[in-house]
Amino acid sequence: MSGTRSAARTGAPVSSSVPSPVAPDSVRVLLVEDDDLMRRSFAVALERYGYEVAVAADGLAGLEAFREGGFDLLILDVMLPGLDGIGLCRRVRESSLVPVLMMSARGDGLDVVAGLEAGADDYVVKPVDTYVLVARIRSLLRRATYTPPAPSTTPEVPDTQGELLSFGELSIDTDGLEVFVSGAPVALTPTELKLLLEFAAHPGVVLERHTLLRDVWEYGWDGDSRVVDLCVQRLRKKLGRDRIETVRGFGYKFRR
Repeated sequence: MSGTRSAARTGAPVSSSVPSPVAPDSVRVLLVEDDDLMRRSFAVALERYGYEVAVAADGLAGLEAFREGGFDLLILDVMLPGLDGIGLCRRVRESSLVPVLMMSARGDGLDVVAGLEAGADDYVVKPVDTYVLVARIRSLLRRATYTPPAPSTTPEVPDTQGELLSFGELSIDTDGLEVFVSGAPVALTPTELKLLLEFAAHPGVVLERHTLLRDVWEYGWDGDSRVVDLCVQRLRKKLGRDRIETVRGFGYKFRR
């Protein structure tokens, strides 16, 4: 299997433009990429940023490595032999809410839509600069450890019982970061949860897509609004289609 953690010792070149980074606290990343040079180069670059990187060269090896457990984030190439990145993401989502970043060599949108529908949290298009890749990773990890601010006491925010927000049959425990529909727990990815918390903090307010890209995905530039649209679609499937209203030409509104 290719899922060894020794990629940094392969001697792959690293761009001299990569600065000496501050290492994160024991963050384990699984990188699944079939191109040997890209796999080694990405692994070396990420390890220079302090990440602990395991690698796999195809989808089945990636699935095996993932099942061994202990990863904080997955980076999956779309075009993989054996089991492609879309199928691998679906298999991961059967048992885990670990953050998933997809990498695509195409910019035509087909891979983007398929990956996000499969449950990925974000994507980048290759070739990707190391700074951009690390920025997306850091954003995903922040979402995975997100702690919402204390609820406002303004009239727009619903009544709470402790830290439980209630919207009809939907309840959100902002302390335990748990979501319930009609009393039944609902499993959300970190991105889905942060998006829901953003909506819940502004019930009845129209939130534009670029605002959500900034506040949830932490894009510091114009991003692809499809990540918002497809994440909203996934939330609707889990919470009910009527909970989030589309306001054409503007964005989305969370119903009280």
